Amino acid sequence: MDWFYQFPHMNDNALRDLKKVIDETFRGFTRSYGDLIEGFFTPLQHFLIAADRFMTKTPWPIITLLILVIAWAATRSLRIVGGCLATLLLIGYFGMWDDTMRTISMIFVCTVLSIAIGLPTGILMSRSDKVQRIVNPVLDVMQTMPSFVYLIPVVMLLGIGKVPGLIAVVIYAIPPMIRLTNLGIRLVDKDVLEAADAFGADNRQKLFKVQLPLALPTIMAGINQTIMMALAMVVIASMIGVQGLGQPVLKAIANQYFTLGIFNGLAIVGIAIMFDRVSQAYGERLQKHREVVHG
Repeated sequence: MDWFYQFPHMNDNALRDLKKVIDETFRGFTRSYGDLIEGFFTPLQHFLIAADRFMTKTPWPIITLLILVIAWAATRSLRIVGGCLATLLLIGYFGMWDDTMRTISMIFVCTVLSIAIGLPTGILMSRSDKVQRIVNPVLDVMQTMPSFVYLIPVVMLLGIGKVPGLIAVVIYAIPPMIRLTNLGIRLVDKDVLEAADAFGADNRQKLFKVQLPLALPTIMAGINQTIMMALAMVVIASMIGVQGLGQPVLKAIANQYFTLGIFNGLAIVGIAIMFDRVSQAYGERLQKHREVVHG
């Protein structure tokens, strides 16, 4: 009756051999193509370094003013702009300015990369049920896989540094962008599409002049979620050399520095709330515009 109490499983030796074969295959792939893959991501490394230098080397009043101008342009809300100003001033006052700027530069690059990959993928999914059936299981794996697991293949391929951390963050954060782009386009009113057809619009015109503008509030929600998930991954990515607010938090965990961890954790919360309020307010403005024009 052992089979009744113990689930039948592969022979231990066979399982060990299988794992060994997979590990050796991946190591062989890494040795053969690691340099080629690393060269492929060189432009991304330059982009990340340029963003980091801009955020850390530009005088803080200019960076603060730039962020406030972007917040005002997106929200038209003095309350949100005031909240952003207070958050930035508190972060700087408690000596976390440079780490915060590095984190913001990382989030900026992750967001740009997620939009560049996620938007076309979401559009492709919305136009083909077959593509959606193929991509959805991949997104399920990306969203449910423990975030630490992403670090293993990335580090084996690219080593320790900013680019491996960036790739791990993007893999973790991009699914909402793809899903909500697909959803937003699919939820566009069929009557509106029929009207576009009646006026002789081709597929390209329908996509760029009808579907994407109407789906923009939903797409903005996807961008918002991507930013939030990227921020959630910052501390984990610091384990493989990503600089920013994650590294002091990791140091605080290792050395039991309570105040260091709390301060930097609150700084992450502060910029997360700042990004969240700005992107949500911008999405609401787009929604109101859509209701006025098409309501």
